[in-house]
Amino acid sequence: MNLVHRIVFGITAALGLVNASIAAPDTDWPKKPIQMILSFPAGGSTDVFARSIAAPLGDALGQAVVIENKPGGGGMIGMTAAAKANPDGYTIHFSALTNQAIAQALFTNPPFSLQKDFISVALVGSVPHVLEVNPSVPAKNMTELIAFIKSKNGNFNYASQGNGTLSHLESQLFMQRIGATGVHIPYKGSSFALPDLIAGNTLMMFDSITASLPHIQSGKLRPIAIASSERSPLMPNVPTFEQDGMKKFDVENLFAIYAPKGTSPVIVERLEREIRKILTNPDFKAKLANQGIHPQFANSEKLTEITVAEHEKWAKIVKASNIKID
Repeated sequence: MNLVHRIVFGITAALGLVNASIAAPDTDWPKKPIQMILSFPAGGSTDVFARSIAAPLGDALGQAVVIENKPGGGGMIGMTAAAKANPDGYTIHFSALTNQAIAQALFTNPPFSLQKDFISVALVGSVPHVLEVNPSVPAKNMTELIAFIKSKNGNFNYASQGNGTLSHLESQLFMQRIGATGVHIPYKGSSFALPDLIAGNTLMMFDSITASLPHIQSGKLRPIAIASSERSPLMPNVPTFEQDGMKKFDVENLFAIYAPKGTSPVIVERLEREIRKILTNPDFKAKLANQGIHPQFANSEKLTEITVAEHEKWAKIVKASNIKID
């Protein structure tokens, strides 16, 4: 071997060692627990859905997937924490995608974005919202609720899961559609809003079926209509908005998993593969269906397309409605 060959061989060998050192963490991953950051508190649909996936995902990966609840700011606090995390595969973001797309349109100069600062991993499903009232409200259907709200002349409170959330935007759109006003009371998620709604401190709220179902079943809350294209099998007697007279008020409330930008494709592919197995398991799907959750898998490439479409859709709705954060 002449000198030139020895130099080329040495450089090639050195590059091989460098590449091996870069790839090693991917092949050995995970070596420790993984943090899954949420933008909502414990007890709500995002938390219930995330924990349902975290346990079997941890089993599949051989390391615990630990939930970190970081509520507030229309989801921006949790998303910001995930975006700033080291992209080493030990932090992932369980996102209420529809909420995040709405917040992106409502807030001025949001610091981070699902589109720019994250890598798509997998779409995991959707959770329908229900319009519900305190039982003291003398309304059993949409027509009666609208008449009652208008009789209040704006002198009533209505709750939401927080400024910039789907729950907030649904309320604002509903008020616009019926030509009424009220006082919006934002909370940091369902678990904070529901006690006040049950106590009668607020009149109504758009909330996930998952979080509200126990209170509806116990009679502490009364459902009016489902903001979805189909009735929920858990509440078959509750009509959709369209069935109760209000057209084009169905929303697909999507949830997905993302990783901070820069996370290795090898890790993203492993996560996507394990999540697919979980979501297509019949027993898992049946368990979530009993909680008002609709599991739905889409891979990383498809989720990227869905993410773009959700942001474009809600940006148009927010602009056309001229809705502002209050």
